[in-house]
Amino acid sequence: MNTETAIRRAQVYRFLADAFLYPQENWLEDWPSLQPILADLGMDTRLTPLQKSFNLSDLQAEHRRVFGLSGSLCYETEYGLPHEYRQSQELADISGFYRAFGFNVGGAVRERPDHLAAELEFMYLLALKEAWALEQGQAEWLETTLQAQRCFLEDHLGRWLPLFVASLKRLIGEDQEQPFSPYLWLAQLAADFIQSEAERIGARVNPLPLSGIAPTPLPAEISCGDCPVNLKSP
Repeated sequence: MNTETAIRRAQVYRFLADAFLYPQENWLEDWPSLQPILADLGMDTRLTPLQKSFNLSDLQAEHRRVFGLSGSLCYETEYGLPHEYRQSQELADISGFYRAFGFNVGGAVRERPDHLAAELEFMYLLALKEAWALEQGQAEWLETTLQAQRCFLEDHLGRWLPLFVASLKRLIGEDQEQPFSPYLWLAQLAADFIQSEAERIGARVNPLPLSGIAPTPLPAEISCGDCPVNLKSP
């Protein structure tokens, strides 16, 4: 564990966080500079190369195709919570992590706290704080940041990211007739990186199984369950 490694990990988190938002720049242009960073982190053997290159308009169209149709795919609390009250509790827990470390979700493009990009950006911040603690010799702050990373991976990002990958595969298909998606490749890269992170910092992640997962129910006031169209005829 050293400052340089923490900074490199932060760079990967930053790349992933930006890449899952709607593309304003071609994030693949940063890929050549990221490859040696991943190699230094011991991840080069896990990487699957891209099958083709994409320009910005390609990435934007693919983002709309994949995430526009899927709706809630990028949000942690949409994966199988028993009711909307539990969703509120989980959102509050995520927001509590953010507040404890001065991380604010906002900006020109505002997302919910449980969006994948927001959670990855939070881990980017923690990695930077870890680097600062190492550089300054702040042992107590270092342990605080490491413990926060372990807890966040165990309770949140490490638990649902494999579900995200599996759901994405099921949505866009893996057979040869389907067009290759850079976002499926990106999702697998993120999952592999998070797994390596858990191993690196000693987090015990237990991914949720895809089987049996149903969307989190909508609140009663916006649910269609009582709509006459959905009621059976007598």
